[in-house]
Amino acid sequence: QVQLVESGGGLVQAGGSLRLSCVASGSTFGVYVMGWLRQVPGKEREFVAAISWNGGRTYYADSVKGRFTISRDNAKNTVYLQMNSLKPEDTAVYYCAAHRDYYCSGDKCRQTSSYDYWGQGTQVTVSN
Repeated sequence: QVQLVESGGGLVQAGGSLRLSCVASGSTFGVYVMGWLRQVPGKEREFVAAISWNGGRTYYADSVKGRFTISRDNAKNTVYLQMNSLKPEDTAVYYCAAHRDYYCSGDKCRQTSSYDYWGQGTQVTVSN
């Protein structure tokens, strides 16, 4: 079992930046692939980014590639999502999630159903 708590969401103007953090507890953080996914009311949850156990592999949705960066610090049991050049369409609840394996294929990392544990989410709102 692992518990995940996100923070760092908020209101930002278009073009601005935010950094989300997710702290894990309750299990060995280093054995999990970590992901960020987001959801808008009335729509399905969608993949944003994922990172392998040691940070050696990262995956991004096409919509955020070049603007968002996922990273992790296993000593702090924390995964980050640096979001730059934010757009109004990035507005969503952002969820941190853990997949119980060291690596995942690109396709598997992108599937919501691949993740075993979820945080409660943090709201990101980007205004025009």
